[in-house]
Amino acid sequence: MSIGLPAHLRQESVRRAFARTANTVAFVCLSLASVAVLSIYGSDSTVSLGPAALALLPLLVTAWLVNRNRTTFFSIAHILIGGPAVYWFALTVISQLVPLGDAGNYLLDLPQVALMLIGGSGLTIVSAIVWCTIGLVVAELAVSLAAWQLLGTVTVDPTVPWIYFAVVAVLIMLRFSQSGVRRVQSSLHRAARDDDMASLRYGIEATSAAVVHDTVLGHLAAIANAPFGGIRPQLQIQIARDLEVLVGEEWLSESVPGDHDTARADWQSSELLVAVTEARELGLEVEVTGDVTALSLLDARGSSALGPAVKQCLVNVIKHSGILQAEVAIFASPDEVSVLVVDAGRGFEEAETGDDRLGLRQSVRRRIELVSGTVQVWSTPGLGTSVMIRVPTGEGAPVASQCVTK
Repeated sequence: MSIGLPAHLRQESVRRAFARTANTVAFVCLSLASVAVLSIYGSDSTVSLGPAALALLPLLVTAWLVNRNRTTFFSIAHILIGGPAVYWFALTVISQLVPLGDAGNYLLDLPQVALMLIGGSGLTIVSAIVWCTIGLVVAELAVSLAAWQLLGTVTVDPTVPWIYFAVVAVLIMLRFSQSGVRRVQSSLHRAARDDDMASLRYGIEATSAAVVHDTVLGHLAAIANAPFGGIRPQLQIQIARDLEVLVGEEWLSESVPGDHDTARADWQSSELLVAVTEARELGLEVEVTGDVTALSLLDARGSSALGPAVKQCLVNVIKHSGILQAEVAIFASPDEVSVLVVDAGRGFEEAETGDDRLGLRQSVRRRIELVSGTVQVWSTPGLGTSVMIRVPTGEGAPVASQCVTK
């Protein structure tokens, strides 16, 4: 349970778990001792075990205090108060139950185990062993002193020492297991770091492939489709601007999260408006409809992914549809912003597109998937193409309502 926690929290969780277990067992032992004393008194009123029942009360109080405040002060107080309480309990039981027998020895063992276990709930595993040893010694001395005072002999019941050795063995195993857990935890942390690096590398590779397609391949296609003669000034400006972006590597910010992820943009400063404007500069008639203020629901990463994806859809209209008209419809729900790019061109079968057709796969699908969005394509040969792009909204964004047609 603690293998994935940091080292200091792991040790703390193990210590607390053992302390809670020790306290629970100690309270059970004291409760059983109380029930046993009352049962013996109820079955035989001539046996006076009232002082034994009273002797258990200080043990219950100190055990409760140690459970609430696991400090050295309360551990010492428990030993100093619990030792005489166990002595008084043993003195009463031995004086009233003669001979002791198995039932008497069992009754004497219960408060000794409680004293040993509560003392063993130290701040560390090593200190727990030390306090457990002190509790055992004090408990055994208290019972032995009572037996010697009343019977003149000292007999040690092996039950409590055996329980002590079992507890110490568990504590030692916990101590040595920490080093093994530490090694496993280091491997887990390295694996998590490698996974994060792989995800980051995948994002950079996907973004770089999309940027290359959007700039180099896109502009080559635009030049190939341009009328014979010199390149139009608008296309030259766009090529120069995209070349600066490529050389400056600003595109890396799309794949690396940062503080700017929460920044939001309206329609006038959105990447989508840039995409529509650039498509119009390439000669495409683009009609924008729907709720343009819905773009304010997106954070910077969502907006940065949506704009180039829509631009690639518009470039595909220019390259493949056979017409120069398209519609971009924007609408939103509380969970996502959707953009539908529609043209009435020649259409296509997506399953039949060649491996060299990277636009829809790299610039649209991969880019949107990196921000947890989805892309759906409906296209019928001779009837046109519709591409639905859905991008999740950011949390706590305002609800947009303005609808326009441009």
